[in-house]
Amino acid sequence: MRPTTTTTTTTTLPPSTSLQLEEVATITGDISPKSIVATGDGLFFAQNMMYRHTITVYDRDYELIATIPDTVNLADFGLGDYEGDHRGAPVEAVATSDGKYVYVSNYQMYGDGYGRAGGDGCNLADWDESFVYRISTTDLEIDQVIPVGAVPKFLAITPDDGLVLVSNWCSFDLSVIDTESGKEIGRIPLGRHPRGIAVTDDGATAYVAVMGSRDIAIVDLGSLDVEWLSNIGTSPRHVVLDPNDRRLYATLNGDGTVVAIDLASGDVTHRIRSGAAPRSMTISDDGLSLYVVNYNSDTVSKIDTTTMEVVQTVDVPHHPIGITFDSADREVWVASYSGTISVLRETATP
Repeated sequence: MRPTTTTTTTTTLPPSTSLQLEEVATITGDISPKSIVATGDGLFFAQNMMYRHTITVYDRDYELIATIPDTVNLADFGLGDYEGDHRGAPVEAVATSDGKYVYVSNYQMYGDGYGRAGGDGCNLADWDESFVYRISTTDLEIDQVIPVGAVPKFLAITPDDGLVLVSNWCSFDLSVIDTESGKEIGRIPLGRHPRGIAVTDDGATAYVAVMGSRDIAIVDLGSLDVEWLSNIGTSPRHVVLDPNDRRLYATLNGDGTVVAIDLASGDVTHRIRSGAAPRSMTISDDGLSLYVVNYNSDTVSKIDTTTMEVVQTVDVPHHPIGITFDSADREVWVASYSGTISVLRETATP
């Protein structure tokens, strides 16, 4: 259970840059999480891919409240004449703004009609396409299954919850899902291995990291036209916007760096090294701190976004890969492939 603490509201806390990360909980079990995502209203979804074929759900007391199998009967959802059950491979997730639903991407499917799954090193070819699951947070069950491209990875949702965007790693494109109909309404070619996505607060623009390039796509979500932030660095993987949508942060898989991009000019203003193999990121609610998992360093770095300097480094279990920020308690949850979720809380130093 959560340790006893003095009650403090987020609004009375000092800026995140004046606080220090302190580990307050370690969650283990039959998990190997690729990602961890906070819904904003007290739930945390860990996607355990094909390693466990589950999504595990936790509350703010760090208790496991549900284990959701990735098995579905596609025919039950009106998706063709498939025989029997199919298993997925949960990768990433995104929650609606009201916390009522969580959308989960599946790296590949297993079962009747599926035998040509793409992989991390895929070229453009006739790979099996996959699905996004919608999970109701009321009953914690899959209630919708939506066809998308091949090897879907990252997801993002517009602030009005109208569109879910899904980067399809092996079909080299971006799926656009209309949440009201539960159907894909567009597929935008982007190039080799699109991954991280960030959406502006007005819901007008999405930034998509294209890992097989040096570029980040700028997608107009009205027209679905694409422009580019070019020559940002080798293999941009993950992207995060600051709260004012003035700056975009990206991890560069090929360069091993984190960059800050001024969106008014399109220029990279800072390049720093946070650790070995920076992967996913999250940002504090005040926008002053960026938190980065360093896959090969087994660390989380806290970066002051004003100076773009690493101000704290915290050791975590082997191969940290996913990260999320929960503003209610200013906690950073970190998913490590080795089978652990670490919870780090921002606390005031004596």
